[in-house]
Amino acid sequence: MNLKRSSLGIVVGVLAFSTSCNKAKEDAIPDWNSENAFFIESTLPYQTADFDKIKNKDFKPALLEGMRRQMEAINNIITNPEEPTFDNTLVELERSGALLDRVRSVFNLLIGAHTNDELKSINNELSPKFAAHSDAIYLNDQLFERIKKLHANKTSLNLNPEQERLLDVYYQKFEQAGANLNADNKENLKMLNQEIASLSTKFGDQLLAATKTGGVSFSEEELKGLSTEELNSIKQTNGSYLIPLSNTTQQPDLSILENRATREKLFKEAWIRAEKGDTNDTRETLIKLAKKRAEKAKLMGFGNYAEWSLQETMAKTPENAIQILKELSPYAVSTAKKEAKDIQELINKSGDPFTLTAADWNYYAEKIREEKYALNQSELKPYFELTAVLENGVFFMAQKLYGLSFKERTDIPVWQEDVKVYEIFNEDSSPLGLFYADYFQRDSKRGGAWMSNIVKQSKLFDQLPVIYNVGNFPKPAQDQPALLSLDNVVTVFHEFGHALHGFFANQTYPTLSGTNVARDFVEFPSQFHEHFVFEPSVLKNYAKHYQTGEVIPDELLEKIEKASNFNIGYDTAELLAASLIDMEWHTINPDIAIEDVAKFEQAALQKYGLDLPMVPSRYRSSYFSHIFGGGYAAGYYSYKWSEMLDFDAYEWLEENGGMTRKNGQILRDRVFSKGNSEPLDVLYKNFRGKDPSIQALLRYKGFN
Repeated sequence: MNLKRSSLGIVVGVLAFSTSCNKAKEDAIPDWNSENAFFIESTLPYQTADFDKIKNKDFKPALLEGMRRQMEAINNIITNPEEPTFDNTLVELERSGALLDRVRSVFNLLIGAHTNDELKSINNELSPKFAAHSDAIYLNDQLFERIKKLHANKTSLNLNPEQERLLDVYYQKFEQAGANLNADNKENLKMLNQEIASLSTKFGDQLLAATKTGGVSFSEEELKGLSTEELNSIKQTNGSYLIPLSNTTQQPDLSILENRATREKLFKEAWIRAEKGDTNDTRETLIKLAKKRAEKAKLMGFGNYAEWSLQETMAKTPENAIQILKELSPYAVSTAKKEAKDIQELINKSGDPFTLTAADWNYYAEKIREEKYALNQSELKPYFELTAVLENGVFFMAQKLYGLSFKERTDIPVWQEDVKVYEIFNEDSSPLGLFYADYFQRDSKRGGAWMSNIVKQSKLFDQLPVIYNVGNFPKPAQDQPALLSLDNVVTVFHEFGHALHGFFANQTYPTLSGTNVARDFVEFPSQFHEHFVFEPSVLKNYAKHYQTGEVIPDELLEKIEKASNFNIGYDTAELLAASLIDMEWHTINPDIAIEDVAKFEQAALQKYGLDLPMVPSRYRSSYFSHIFGGGYAAGYYSYKWSEMLDFDAYEWLEENGGMTRKNGQILRDRVFSKGNSEPLDVLYKNFRGKDPSIQALLRYKGFN
């Protein structure tokens, strides 16, 4: 999941002018008037966005006005003749970006989930200004002086714990952003930040176009293995069948396509989607981006970008992050080699044996799953209908653990006709927030799955959260049910875990609210909630045959349980490979000459013993959106770090009686409602009574 984090911070995505505060105050914004959908705050429930009124042309003037207002507010803070106080400095800083956050949250949503050429053009135009605005705040000497003075005297300010944490976080953000650099270096940093922002935006646009045009056409004869429903969902008007590309290396249909040539063609097209030497080729862009990030780190006094980026994470250093990956690597590699041996033996029994390739792995792994566990994925799909998974699975889990209830709202405007909206209530019937679900694949949506906010929880602004989940599941043909693979069921639970983290937020200040936490903690709540996919009481409540209503049989459940760690070597190795490729890109020296992306990747995998031809990285660099087009640069390791937390916490749950309402309240109160209001290592230790350990992960995964 590529979770989008936004706050007034150094994360690229906050908008602004590069002009001075006084100049910004004088600027007039063309087309900013009462006809703009963002001119007044929304009157809809929970202050959610009115997608019936918002037009493409509204964004640029609203974003520019949001920048202007924020810079005017910053100017008011630094010209205040009074001594700095928590209220006249930090609280005003929190308030300064209200309009900008309101517009930006909707803009981000549409750029990711339902974009178009006009929105992409606006994003390209403003990307360097986004970075410049962050610099205009975090490299402002006068503003930093006020915060430094507060920080130096914080013991005498009588702050409550959340206020003290906010002061610490801001001080750290300013330091990390370069507030202590000299004037010349600050100017160089501003240029680098703008270049980095533009390159990241360019990578995202290139990859979206490459993925859109990279879909592979086949005849019906070539697609033996797909069901009639699956064929109907991809049939084109010319009679051919188009398989769209998923964002990962492996493609879902590779597990069921019987024709080996078809598998090879689909795998190859996914592999080279962004490496065709055309305008959508991302390789030159990503090399420039990695080097610019390395230059930035050097300017900031760090050995590499990862050292700079990981300062405020739980891992703290790239060495610590890499260490957990290296600890898992021998287990993953040895298990993957055993799995490959089993697959090769099966292939050798066929009438026309050949050497296993990455394109064949998923197909023959499914054959072994069927042979060893008598479990066929197509046998499961009829029990996993999307609405049932969401309403009778995810929502049921949330009701049992946390006492939540849900009501569908058909009166709330949405950005695309497939989107559903639900209102969520606490156990005492008090409102908790608004939830949007947007699950189907379309050309206007980037790949992957993610969660973000339209409105962030904040007591300062008297706001409850408005949150959305986005997926990329194949849309069924008209009047057909949306039947999910088991992996997609896990994704629905995963993304709603992120949503719960946001819904349970209980902070005064938006900078500390909800999912505004370090990358290696943010995946913890989402991965933790994946466990309830297989909780028997939950599974039997949602896993019902879409035609007959029959509850999934016990024998199928036993097969799922027995096969739960099937292919675990492969799954772990492909993710470790991606994580270490990410680290390799973000520990480079800016002076290094990189000419061949594929050779760079291969050298990285060889370095860590993960160069397994039949087990490719989950992402190649050329379509690694998380790290080059999103917010996970030097942070993809966080999925494994968070998994360590997730299994450790789930072990606590099992030790204390399992999925009970009491345990759910403890998790909500001690962990999921805390946001970034406490140091995350302290928060976790206070909950668990000890530091997290990798041992639970190894046990549950069957590695020891």
